[in-house]
Amino acid sequence: MSHVSRQSTGCPPRLIGRVGLKRRLYAGADVQRAQSIEELRAMARKRVPNFCFEYVEGGAEEEISLRHNREVFTRIGFLPRTLVDVSVRRQGRRLFGQDIASPFLIGPTGFSGLLAREGDVAMASAAASAGVPFVLTNVSTTSLEEVVRRSGAQVWQQVYLYRDRAFVASVAQRAQAAGIGVLVLTTDSAVYGKREWDARNFSSPRRLDWRNKLDVLRHPRWLIDILYPHGFPRFANLGDLLPPDQTSVRGAAAAILGQSLSAALDWADVQWLRGIWPGKLVLKGVMQVEDAQRAVALGVDGIVLSNHGGRQLDGALSTMDVLPEVVAAVKGQLTVMLDGGFRRGADIVKAIALGADAVLLGRATTYGLAAGGQAGATRALEILRSEVDRVLALLACPDIDQLDASYLRRLQA
Repeated sequence: MSHVSRQSTGCPPRLIGRVGLKRRLYAGADVQRAQSIEELRAMARKRVPNFCFEYVEGGAEEEISLRHNREVFTRIGFLPRTLVDVSVRRQGRRLFGQDIASPFLIGPTGFSGLLAREGDVAMASAAASAGVPFVLTNVSTTSLEEVVRRSGAQVWQQVYLYRDRAFVASVAQRAQAAGIGVLVLTTDSAVYGKREWDARNFSSPRRLDWRNKLDVLRHPRWLIDILYPHGFPRFANLGDLLPPDQTSVRGAAAAILGQSLSAALDWADVQWLRGIWPGKLVLKGVMQVEDAQRAVALGVDGIVLSNHGGRQLDGALSTMDVLPEVVAAVKGQLTVMLDGGFRRGADIVKAIALGADAVLLGRATTYGLAAGGQAGATRALEILRSEVDRVLALLACPDIDQLDASYLRRLQA
């Protein structure tokens, strides 16, 4: 969210007691003092320039979907049980034959290299320390081979369906050679959504306006971390797709990448990818029951319900709105995951209670990265893990596999 022209959605200051003290989020830079994802968000806003923060924060057009992704959780209440032994609690899950320590993983987020030096490696390393998978975006600034080698994480690889099918095949081949076992195809980006607040920071494509140029100068720590000594980082996995002079994150405008995407993407392309990829295949961007059922028919191993974090079709439903009906239709036939607006462990527990196998995190861990690099991303995961654990205890549910909808109630609108 732009601090040039928009107000924070954080909690407003309130008076405490008679002395008139205001409630304030921690204003320092020590990520270990962050008590919530919202606090990491506030720290990130201070640490990185406005144009970087807006890229992470913003949504499409009027940001209706962006707001709804958070508001939907307020309409689902907990109904806890009592007098259950919760002295030992378990929140681990099993995805595609692998045990993960918590019911979440880090989803694919672009331009992490603009938020912290070698941001993709930092995020993957944080995921490894938390015992959860990391989905590497295809637009990373570190090669997929380097991320796997240096992080020790359980890495999944995200890919778009580009017009150049040979390039898509090469990404799949590289991922397989690197030991990656899960390929995630993003299906909801045949065209880019219009992110107006992001665009307002630029006077022309990838050229910041004067206010944002001045703002960059007010962030010397970011300048040293990101730009010194080699300048803007470069996309490390798009070399065969982009012109040689357009591989910089500064020069590779969305328009150029957008021209490489295929608006003709359809189920035949999914079938083609299924045919050349021997590992687990996940479709990200599913929202309808019929599409989930078609994915089952084509031998897809998992889906991610997603409205792209409110960044594509404005006015789209939240994934939490459609999760119960999708689960009812395909549960047990493939792995059902989702993303969109998750900021609290309580949000994650609600999704698992409604039948999800796991949750993909986007902004939550990206705020941590922007607030403090790998340490910030690690702190974000620590916060969410502790919140999930506490919610399970207070629900009187010692094992996350025992969660179901009986622990929830839909609130009246």
